[in-house]
Amino acid sequence: MMTEAIAELKGVSKNYAKVQAVKNIDLQINAGEVVALLGPNGAGKTTAISMLLGLLKPSAGEALLFGQKPQSTESRIRTGVMLQLSGIPDTLKVKEHIALYSSYYPNPLSLAETLELSNLTGLENRWYGKLSGGQKQRLHLALAMCGNPDLVFLDEPTTGLDVASRRSLWEQVRGFIDKGKTVVLTTHYLEEADALADRIVVINQGAIIADGTPSEIKAITADRKIRITSSLSPAQILAMQGVSSVKQDGVALEILTSQAERTVYNILQEDNNATGLEVTTAGLEDAFLALTQERKAA
Repeated sequence: MMTEAIAELKGVSKNYAKVQAVKNIDLQINAGEVVALLGPNGAGKTTAISMLLGLLKPSAGEALLFGQKPQSTESRIRTGVMLQLSGIPDTLKVKEHIALYSSYYPNPLSLAETLELSNLTGLENRWYGKLSGGQKQRLHLALAMCGNPDLVFLDEPTTGLDVASRRSLWEQVRGFIDKGKTVVLTTHYLEEADALADRIVVINQGAIIADGTPSEIKAITADRKIRITSSLSPAQILAMQGVSSVKQDGVALEILTSQAERTVYNILQEDNNATGLEVTTAGLEDAFLALTQERKAA
């Protein structure tokens, strides 16, 4: 069964003077999927998204939205964007902002639908400048979704939010996804990518270094994670067979190892007063760090 590609980068590179920010990448976003684009600061994520949106022109290769140039009217009326910096005025009400953005699209959602989807019902008459940080982020999301676009780009949608506000915004995104829409998400919160994405694309130093489901990305590292409080130093544990990394987390140590049982045995042999032992499967953060650190070392 053929899948419809609605956003593509084909052999795309982007140069800034002598710096190559993106290096000959191929990326395909298919209809109905949620793709999280991950990478360290300066990896090329924003440049790649900017070329897909037609905000930057590739130095080589081709960017397409819905099979057309991203700058075309046909592409833009099917696309919504939530950027980190909104630049919208404080002196308009929530419903006025939504009405303005909805007017740019041929078949927008109704005000009531948009308010419900973004959990802003009851706040429609509040000035933007009087909204809390979480409410402003929900309005930014509403403005990306109000036109009923087929594709939405969410750039760091929960930056600066507390845990409760972040999870609330995830629910709004899921409500939009349930309508069969396509979402491209950039985030520094790996938990967010794990919770929302069908597919994760990791970019580092301008190149795509991994592309797969969250489970496939996590499987890249076969390590297990040990958390333990011990009098042993990180250096002592790092010297043990199978241990790939050790970091201090409060009073506890977090250890990545390919030989969990042996590592636990060795620690307890050296420190029989160790407490708080937990052994878990390595997560997305561990896989992400393994991928990007290996690339940096190479």
